[in-house]
Formats: sequence, C-alpha cells, structure tokens
Amino acid sequence: MYDLIIIGSGPAGYVAAIRAGQVGLKTAIIEKNQIGGMCLNWGCIPSKAMMESVKLYQKISKDSARFGIEGIDKKAISFNWNKGIKRADTIVKRLTGGVEFLLKKNGVDIINGEAKIISSNSVLVDNRLLETKNIIIATGSSSPKIDNDIDNLVVEPKKLFSEREIPQNIVVIGKSPVAIELAQLFNMMDKNVTLISDSSHIMPKADSYVRDYMAGKLKKDKIEIIYNTTITTTKGIWNNGTLNLSGKEIACDLIINAADRKANILPSDLDFVIQDGYIQVDEYFETSVKGIYAVGDVNGTAMFAHIGSAQGLFVINRLKGIEGKLDISKLPMNMYTVPEAAQIGFTEERLKEEGYDYKVSEFPLSANGKAQTEGNAEGFVRILSDNRLGEVLGVQIVAPNATDMINEAAAYIQLESTVYDIAQTVHTHPTVSEVFMEAGFEAVDKAIHK
Repeated sequence: MYDLIIIGSGPAGYVAAIRAGQVGLKTAIIEKNQIGGMCLNWGCIPSKAMMESVKLYQKISKDSARFGIEGIDKKAISFNWNKGIKRADTIVKRLTGGVEFLLKKNGVDIINGEAKIISSNSVLVDNRLLETKNIIIATGSSSPKIDNDIDNLVVEPKKLFSEREIPQNIVVIGKSPVAIELAQLFNMMDKNVTLISDSSHIMPKADSYVRDYMAGKLKKDKIEIIYNTTITTTKGIWNNGTLNLSGKEIACDLIINAADRKANILPSDLDFVIQDGYIQVDEYFETSVKGIYAVGDVNGTAMFAHIGSAQGLFVINRLKGIEGKLDISKLPMNMYTVPEAAQIGFTEERLKEEGYDYKVSEFPLSANGKAQTEGNAEGFVRILSDNRLGEVLGVQIVAPNATDMINEAAAYIQLESTVYDIAQTVHTHPTVSEVFMEAGFEAVDKAIHK
C-alpha cells in the first residue's frame, strides 16, 4: 500500500514525487515514456538548447563585425542542426539522469508502464494492481494530431528535436509562445517561416502590449503570420511543396504542429469532470473524485512547467496537513521568444475590466548601459501600479533575459510591494535589472535616465 501514486513524471509529477519522498510519504511514480516528461525530453530543455545554438550562430554570422571581430568569412558559416541536437541530447540525458537519481535517493519507486485508474485507491499498470491512499494525475498535454498522409511532412513536437534534414520552407501551426519560439528558431537558421494562427492574434494570455510588440518583431524578421486559419488535415491543401489556404499559396516543405494543447486523459474506470479537454479541479487541485488530484498541464489552469511544479508541491503540503492556497496570478508567465517576454499579475486589459485606478510606468532597454554594451537593447520593463497606494499590480518585461528578470517582479508581487519600494531598491550598476529601479522612479516621479 502506497501513501501516494503519481502518474506522469514531468516537472509537475517528479517534483511532487521527490518532495513526497522527502516528507516521508511512501510514493510511486508511473511513467510510460521517459522520466522527465515532455519538458526535459522533447520540450523546454532541448528547445532552449537549440535556441542558444542559433543565437550564437546569429551573433557570429550577423554581429561579429559590429563587435570588432574580423576575419570571419560569412559565406563559409552555416548552422548544423544535427550537431546542435547532439549537444541538446547531452544536456537532456544529464538532467533526466539527475531526476531519476533524486527520485531513487528519496525512496520513490519508479514504475514503467501505462497506468489505468481503477478506483480512488487503486491503479493498474500492465496487469499489476497497486493500492494507494491518494493519487496525483500529472500526465501533461499534447497538440491534437493533424490528419496527414504525406510522409515526413507534419512533425509533432515530440519528434521535432531529433537528427534530421531541415528544409527551407517551414510552416508552424499555433499561436502560443511555444509556436512563436519555434517560428523564430527556424527563422534564425535562415529558413523561410510562416506562422498559422487559428485566432486574430498570437500569444493569447499575454498582455496586449507585449503581444503587439512580439507581432511587430515577427513582421520585422519577415515571419509571415496568417490569422484566423485552422489546419486539421493536409489532404487537398498541400501539393508538391505548396500549401493552399483560402486561395493563398504558401511555400511549405515541413509543417510543425505546435497547436494549442489538450490534456492527456489516461484510461480510468472513474468519471472525472472534463471541460474544454481538461480535467477539472477545485482550488486545491482535487478532481471531482475525492483523494485524486490533477496538477500541471492536465488541469488546464496554466501551461507552464514551473506552475505545474508549484501545484505538485502544494498538493504534497496539503496531504501533510499544511493548509493554504496557491494564487496562480502571483506566479510568472514566461515566453521564450527572441527577445524573451515575461509577465506577472494583472494585465492592463483586466485592470480596465475590473475598474482599477492604475498607472503605467515604462522604461526602455535602449536607455540602459548594460543592454547597450551587450548589443541587446530591444525591449522594456512595464509596471502597472495602483494610483492610491502605489501597490504593484502587474509587471511585463520584454528583454533578452526577461524570464530571469521576472523573478524580481514575482518577489514584489508576493510581498505586495509598492512602486516606492522598487524605486528605493538600489540595483548594481551596470546591470540590465536597473530598468526596474528606473521604472519605479518613473511611477513615483520621473526616471533618472529618461
């Protein structure tokens, strides 16, 4: 008899399992594929590794002369996808091996196989029945498959980061930050890229200011965006290297399916409440079946690894009798675009909807010394604050290291800090993070360097 069985070993599942082992819960984790799930094996980690490779390629091939480096023959420089993949694979193996080590170190049983929930206290894995007091579902999500009868034309994200030949004309389907990231990745490899969004915009959960900035960036980089278009099949719309969409012909040698993801619903003899393709949970991440929880992508509350991990830790605390609530609005949203984007707290649209009396304070990276020296001065920090008390209500950042910088904003939000606190927080010079202090000054009175 286990205290806890966790199904799925991505960041939501394995973090919960390690913590459960640390606090003395007899725990098993079930995984039908690789330890680490999508994020470590074919999502977050390999994509970021490849993005760093193409950033370096861009810096050498496009910016070396600007940095005073001579003697580089730009015509001789090219990007080798397969060599980049070998580097990414090395990182993946190191990280997944580390997770497996930590699971075993903390007494977690690793069970390989496909799980089926039989009851609120039992799980079947390949004809082996396991009894447990509690269950956490952390099976993640995946993009709906595209109907396709053409070999090697459509690539699912799970298969993308492998050794292959990359053709010239790439079509990316999707509107999420992941889709934008992939479009930029191949664009920076000097490929022709078209992005297909099924909506009138991209990055739907981002503040419109950030969204519009990134749409402009894609246009500047000559990534064409086709809006309000859905591709569910390639039959009849693709012919000999050309996609025909509403009479528009698009050069296409490869389609990458990064469409909006839906929950991976595992087999079960129980009736969970499913809404819009996700397992519904309450404020404590408990499903409609008592004693069974769902964390991470599978519950649809937020599609980010760190939020899945936070939910998993929250459930373990609850099982150990620690009461509390997890306010997802106080957790950052990261977008690994180029430049990176991140936000936390309220968007300006929501402040308007709820009738807040607020102020917008913005400071550009172009006025920051460190950003200038690095040659990465695209972007801004933007603070939304309450006019009455000066409390920080939301922060948006577009900057090369926005996904790191947002954690400072997370501390401000968590502590209910004001713009006066930000203005009085001395930042070391020269650093890009000084833009926070400047934006704080802008909110209180006027920025120093603006």
